[in-house]
Amino acid sequence: MIQLKTFNKKELEDFVFSRGFEQYDFLPITRHRAVSHVKNPKATDDQTLLILAFVEEKLIGYVGCFPDYFIVDGEKIRYAWLSTLYANPEFRKKRPAKALLKKVFEEYEGRIVITEFTREAEALYNIMGTFEYVFPKEGKRYYFRTDAATIIPEKKPETKNWKPLFRTMDIFANTLISVKNLFVKKPDFRYEILSRPDKDSADFMTRFSSHRTAEEINTFIENPWVLEGEKEEKYLFSSYANIFKYFWIKIFDENNNLSACLLLQLRDGYLKIPYFFTNDEPDKVLCFLNYFIVKYKVKALTSYQTLLNEAIKNSKSFSKIHERDFKRDYLFHKQLLKNLPVNFNPQYQDGDGDCMMT
Repeated sequence: MIQLKTFNKKELEDFVFSRGFEQYDFLPITRHRAVSHVKNPKATDDQTLLILAFVEEKLIGYVGCFPDYFIVDGEKIRYAWLSTLYANPEFRKKRPAKALLKKVFEEYEGRIVITEFTREAEALYNIMGTFEYVFPKEGKRYYFRTDAATIIPEKKPETKNWKPLFRTMDIFANTLISVKNLFVKKPDFRYEILSRPDKDSADFMTRFSSHRTAEEINTFIENPWVLEGEKEEKYLFSSYANIFKYFWIKIFDENNNLSACLLLQLRDGYLKIPYFFTNDEPDKVLCFLNYFIVKYKVKALTSYQTLLNEAIKNSKSFSKIHERDFKRDYLFHKQLLKNLPVNFNPQYQDGDGDCMMT
């Protein structure tokens, strides 16, 4: 029989700092990720953040919960994102994933949201029949450099022995691209690159409808889920990368007034724009991005920022070499949808949920 153990803020903090979480065959969470969960400003002291599943004291699975809330008519409607779900395949017949999900639904009274899920997890969610696909986001992935040595072997493992050839092809193609990029100039307007939003940015953000404040964004920048370094083999989700950095960008107009702010996340050559705020046409933002992509040798940018994607579509100078359509689905538990007004729109940005952290 499966036994389940829940952890709130205090219990999770004690669990990781006592090193109790290291005793198992696999890690249910990393210490830095646990700290980030504990410091989540939208989590209450009593909300469940982690659930472990055991059989005869052997850890066989876990699920992570990332609390959040909507404000509707001045009232907080609390819910949680599923940030991790793992079940040891050796115990599949005992259905630990199903037991963990049922416990999550109990802890949060069905108020659960999921995104960026694997196909295997999606199949389980659909079998349970408790979720609906809502509020999908259409996006784009833009490519700026070739990375055949990484992409092809990942998709086709049988080509692994060909990596030296793919690497040579990448070097040749990217050398040509670098020559072309010599003509991309530094923007001639004022901009600032910071490590985090400052007070000026925080004031600017209040002009826009946003699911996160500057203070919340800063909390997660200071307490990331991913650190730079070698991969933690015992943890099966994102925890380390060779390069993982946030950049807070401020762009000013001709009158020296702040006209746009955006958060960039760069991970091993791949760029995201978790947050984007502007009261102007994004021409200057596009110009800056072009420069940033060349400067940091960005391989690809994934963006669900509709305004920005439209500007890229109409631009003749944006230095992409290829693009693909992307879609982000959100699964909302049916009980949560019942708690929300008719025609409710969460107006999620790219970084909402746990997307900013990985």
